[in-house]
Amino acid sequence: MFSSTRLRIVTGTAIIALAAGLGSAACGNDRWCEFDATDTEVDNSYCEKGTPGYEWEPDSDGSSKSKKSKSTTSKRNK
Repeated sequence: MFSSTRLRIVTGTAIIALAAGLGSAACGNDRWCEFDATDTEVDNSYCEKGTPGYEWEPDSDGSSKSKKSKSTTSKRNK
């Protein structure tokens, strides 16, 4: 059977492999850079440089780069 030390090494290696796999998935082509205030797609260099007001947007639903529609609510005066 496995010794305690060997089990720790195998477990640690599996955790590192999992973390590396998840990290590489985050850097895939399924994201783009947007200007946050207007949700306008811009060149990726803005997000790569960490420019304030720009953020990475993931393609989480698996479709092409579609934008979310913003809903607005109106308040009635009573």
